[in-house]
Amino acid sequence: MKVKKYTQSFAVIGFCYLLLLITNKEEMAWWLKPLLIPFLISIVAISDKFKTKKILLFALFFSWIGDVLLMFTDKNALFFISGLIAFLIAHLAYIFLFNKQNKINAGKIYLRYIPIVGIYLFAILSLLWSSLNEMKIPVAIYAIVISTMLLMSLKVFFEWEKPANLQVLIGALLFVISDSILAINKFYVTLPLSSFLIMSTYLGAQYFIVKSILNYNQV
Repeated sequence: MKVKKYTQSFAVIGFCYLLLLITNKEEMAWWLKPLLIPFLISIVAISDKFKTKKILLFALFFSWIGDVLLMFTDKNALFFISGLIAFLIAHLAYIFLFNKQNKINAGKIYLRYIPIVGIYLFAILSLLWSSLNEMKIPVAIYAIVISTMLLMSLKVFFEWEKPANLQVLIGALLFVISDSILAINKFYVTLPLSSFLIMSTYLGAQYFIVKSILNYNQV
């Protein structure tokens, strides 16, 4: 019952937040942003125990830290770097989590998708490279990590049971889309409705990843 209430609260506040973004009320939306991920943290925290629960909470916590830090990027560039590091840690936790548990041994099928993930990695870095300046190495490292996270989501897509396998893949894809829009908007060209696009895909990503892991563990 509590899980349902927290899920509904996440959906309602998330909808209000995105509505404020799409209507150009970003100053009001700013105050709602730190409230979003804590609802997902609460959903996981009150769920029954499972072996990767602490890892998932760790990933969500650092995602929340990243959210808060990125709220202050207009104050100092260090907030962006710090936020990048926080999300990097979150993605490493997701990679570890995805690799930690499986019910079906699907072999190395996911390795067939390395070229596709590699094309994405090459394309996004090629697009941004000339405008990254001193951010070349940090952004390259981040792009490699999130690409690895996407590849690991393909691994579990073949190893996890339905519907968790599809949910985790959707979550990972949305995360890649969100981070790609953020990077393009920051380093390449200003995109219309960028905040809405970044946050709608980001919130969808976090929700689907949490949902997939809870479904996987039959919570």
